Amino acid sequence: MARTLKVLALTMGVACVAIGLLHMLLGNAAIPGAHAAGATVDSLGRFFGAIFAGYGLAWLWAARRTPIPARAVRWLSGVFLLGGLSRLPSLAVAGRPDSFQLVLAAIELTLPPVYFWLADADERAASKTPPHAVSRA
Repeated sequence: MARTLKVLALTMGVACVAIGLLHMLLGNAAIPGAHAAGATVDSLGRFFGAIFAGYGLAWLWAARRTPIPARAVRWLSGVFLLGGLSRLPSLAVAGRPDSFQLVLAAIELTLPPVYFWLADADERAASKTPPHAVSRA
């Protein structure tokens, strides 16, 4: 399970950095259905792209620790879940978005429980590993 956590955390980090950079570079063109949303939404999207890229870097930071800190995984997963939950009022108030946004919402609502479940896998694995014996050769 520790290996699964590492792969998922690295994948999440790379994906978030890539998505964030895409939004920074393309603005409205990176958002399905928002290409003509105007300068205000373009500016907002590029700003949030930078934030999302930073969020991805936080995942990569956590994934590169040994062991991967469960606390960081839980916090990052909580932020991701909050983002998914934040789509629900939009759905209720503004209506159905582009289908791709619904797919993203499904990912944002289903992936965090997996991360919460795996959060301490690497720490548990590390605590079971005996320390390396010192060679006296």
